[in-house]
Order: sequence, then structure tokens, then C-alpha cells
Amino acid sequence: MTTFKADIGLIGLGVMGQNLVLNMARNGYKVAVHNRTTEVTEGFLAGPACGVHNIVGSRTIEEFVTLLKSPRRIMLMVKAGKPVDAVIEQLEPHLGAGDIIIDGGNTYFKDTARRAAALEAKGLRYLGVGVSGGEEGALKGPSIMPGGSPDAWQYVESLFADIAAKAESGEPCCAYLGPLGAGHFVKMVHNGIEYVDMQLISETYFIMRELLGMGAGEMQKVFQDWNRGDLSSYLIEITAEILGKRDEVTGEPIVDVIRDRAGQKGTGKWTAQEALDLGAATPTMAEAVFARYLSAVKDERCRASAQLPGPESIEHSHGGSCGDVKERMIADLRAALYAAKICAYAQGFELMKQASREYGWDLDLGSIALLWRGGCIIRAQFLERIAEACARDTELANLILDPYFRDVVVGAQQAWRRVVAMAALRGIPVPALSSSLAYYDSYRRADLPANLIQAQRDYFGAHTYERLDMPGWFHTEWLVPGDVVSSTPVR
Repeated sequence: MTTFKADIGLIGLGVMGQNLVLNMARNGYKVAVHNRTTEVTEGFLAGPACGVHNIVGSRTIEEFVTLLKSPRRIMLMVKAGKPVDAVIEQLEPHLGAGDIIIDGGNTYFKDTARRAAALEAKGLRYLGVGVSGGEEGALKGPSIMPGGSPDAWQYVESLFADIAAKAESGEPCCAYLGPLGAGHFVKMVHNGIEYVDMQLISETYFIMRELLGMGAGEMQKVFQDWNRGDLSSYLIEITAEILGKRDEVTGEPIVDVIRDRAGQKGTGKWTAQEALDLGAATPTMAEAVFARYLSAVKDERCRASAQLPGPESIEHSHGGSCGDVKERMIADLRAALYAAKICAYAQGFELMKQASREYGWDLDLGSIALLWRGGCIIRAQFLERIAEACARDTELANLILDPYFRDVVVGAQQAWRRVVAMAALRGIPVPALSSSLAYYDSYRRADLPANLIQAQRDYFGAHTYERLDMPGWFHTEWLVPGDVVSSTPVR
């Protein structure tokens, strides 16, 4: 009988799971591991974990559970959906009151809430933990977004703080966010923002390539320069890295031989769906998802390209030499990208604010911004500024109303408009850049054409409307003869 008692157990030894285990072991924790396929466990122990004395494997769930200290802490790194339920079903008969299950996958937050309620009714505790940073983050320190049982959190708080990424100040990028599905909701919004960030960068790259005729090497220098200023972020950094890599077969920039069809795992779609359910305006998040859908129909687009012409050639609107034009356009692109990025984050934070109200989570938006400073995919320099904005005004209605962000967006808008207009005139699709600009223009307008929409709704469906000059709700009998109609109070 082994005397090894692990501080935590982990089920699911994909690359993320393996790297989290190695991270935990490196930080001094004893870890028991299990995988549905025994060969995967054995391969991990003989390979990446070879010689690591504080990692032990198990062949069965029963054996795995016996290796854990009480209360048992078990982290699941398995595919979201039915596989999570299946593992929980296997574990339940072997667990006792107070034991803790931690779902570290990209799980839909409502599934987390359902599982938490069901397990807590049986005396078990449940945490839904968003983990961001990819394979490297899992190994070296991810951003960790926990939610679920507050009683359970006290038993894993120090462990997660130890393995999490650290901000420049030394603070761990990890903090308890709220009950039930709060952690997985915040991770979902993180991924929605990630979709937008990637789409905005790809559109900027596309304009450089298609409109300015820039090659990968020239673009790399631009992104490297941008990464030294306000746009400094992980995604800008890796974009520069990507543009500097060449394909060993063709000798061409590797980005030029990659098929333009983007995949997804569903979290961006969940973000857009939840925004619709909560009535939060996140159009750019939705556009980023739709852009991936359109990219997926590559063969259909190729056929359409032979039948659907674009615009006729149009001269550049910037005056001066070709070099001057390129330099000015690059400056415009930088300003447009930053302004659009701010609007994307504004949309994500608005969605979290709406969810916090709806589900009673009391999310601390400033703290969430700080969680994303290190380890995660959207880590960026300006997240500190978001935290500062939230601290300056705890009732801030929208991120772009904060003085710093307002000045940036207002100052960038002419460049932003030139970029979107030029792209439209040249037939270059920029759904995220243009959607974020439309969001800004819609938000800044005191009046919108929704008055006509409401009149139409009342005409065909008697849905009523409000008036500008008197309180209450009204209906008009639109089909009465003559040009003059009346507003009848209805409630």
C-alpha cells in the first residue's frame, strides 16, 4: 500500500493537463494523475514527467481517488460537454462529503452552474475555473479565473496563486470571481474579446498586404514597432513573430502558405449568444465569429470570386509620394486598431456587467482586468489602464466614457474613418474595424433611426411606442384615412 498522498489530482492528460501538472509539481505540490487511456498516463510518466518525484499515476479511478489527501481536490482537464459529466459520474461513488471537483476546461458557464448545484446538493463542492494561456501558459503560469463554491476556494487558493502567471508587480493573475458559473463566464468573455482582437489584427494585416502591397518582412517591422507602445500585447508580439517565419519547403513566409480558413471551439459563439440573451450590445464580438464562419467556406468563396466583381480601381486619398502615403496609412492603421480594440473591450466589459446584475455575481471588473495582465492570450499593456478606469469611477457606464479612453478614441476617429472608408472603397473586408466604428457612432449619438423602427412595429403589430414630448406608451391607428393621425395612450 502506497503512502503517497497527493495535494491535488488531475484527470485528462492532454498537453494542457500535462503542463499544468508539471507546473504544480515545479511549485512543490504532489500531484496524482489519471487518463482514460492508460497508455497516455504511462507515456507522460515515462516522458515529460520522468524523474519528477512528486507526480504519481493511476490506472483506475478507484486507485486515483485513494492517492489524494482529504478533502480530495480533483481537477478535470477534459473536453467540455458530455465528457465532463461522464468523468463526474465515474468519480461520484468514490468521493465523500466536502471533496472538491474542479473543472478547468472551456466549459459553458450554465453547465458549470448546473453541475455545481447538483453536486453541492450531494455534499460535494465544485469549482468552474477558466484557464487561459495555451500550452505555454499552462506550463509557465496561466491566467486563472475561478468561480463556484466559496468554501472550496479556500482549499485551492494558495495552489492556484502559486501556479498562476505573475504581473510585473508580482501579483498572481488569479482571484476568486463569484459563485456557480462566474469563473467560466469570465473566461468565455475573455475568449470573445480574443476573437475580436485576432480579427482586428488580421484585418490590419490584410490592409497592409492588399492595399499597401507590403510583404511579411516589412509588416513584421511595423508590428514589432507597435508592440513597443500602447498596442503592446501578446497577440501583437506573436503576430510579429509569425510574420518573421519562413516555410522550410517553399522558402516563402509561412503565413503566405497557410490556408485562410479559421477554426473555432465555440466559446466565441457562446459569447455572442449570451450577449443576445442579456441584451448587451457586443456587435464586434458577433462580427468576429461571423468572420470565422465566412472564412470556413473557402471553396465557396473561391467560386464566388470568379463571379462577383469588386470595385473599380480608386486612387489613394492621401496626397504625397508613395512612401509618404504608406507611412500615413500605417499611422492611420495603428490609430484605428487601438480605437477598435478599446471598443471591443468596452463591449466585453459591458457584457460582464450585465451578467453580474442578472446572475447576482457582483463581479469586480477592475480586478478582472488585472487578472488578464499576464499568462492569458489577451494580455496587454493597456489592461492596467482599464483597471485604473474602473477604480476612478466604480459606476462607469461604458469604458469609452473614461477620460483616457475617450481621448484616445476621439483622437483616433478621423484615422479610423479613413481606414474603414478606404477599405470599403477598395473592396477589402474589415468587419471588425467597421463594426467597432459603427458601435462608437451609435453610442455617441443622442438620436438613432429606431424611431422609424418603432413606428413600423406599431403599424404592423400594435407594439406601441413612446413619445419625445409626453410620458407613457401610445398606439396609432395607422390605417385611418387622411394624413393626420393621433397617438392614443395605452399604458
